[in-house]
Amino acid sequence: MDKQSEHARQWIVKARSDLLNADNNLAAKEVPYDTVCFHCQQAAEKLLKGYLVARGCEYPLTHNLFVVLEKILELDATADSLREPLALLNPYSVEVRYPGDAWMPSPEDATEARQAAQEVFDWTRSKLERLFD
Repeated sequence: MDKQSEHARQWIVKARSDLLNADNNLAAKEVPYDTVCFHCQQAAEKLLKGYLVARGCEYPLTHNLFVVLEKILELDATADSLREPLALLNPYSVEVRYPGDAWMPSPEDATEARQAAQEVFDWTRSKLERLFD
């Protein structure tokens, strides 16, 4: 595997760890819903940045998923299908991480975040299948 592909694959491995963290927490007796939502956002961010790396592009240094998406749309218009899941996940990058910020996610929020992250995973996998093995 060439260096670029290996670097992209590392992003995917990290994203999978975030998804595993979310899944493990969702299965726990006491669920930290904010943590689940944060890790779902992180998984999406890493998947999108991994896509850019795989395509030989630099990724923007931001947690804003829409900034990353705009860069991807320059390469692949089908990424527009990710707008809805990214809109759901984008607030979880910062807003749930600190006390006093916006709100505490509910069980339904966490379930929706996990589903949204899966949509990003599935789209990325459909584009970079060889890196997911």
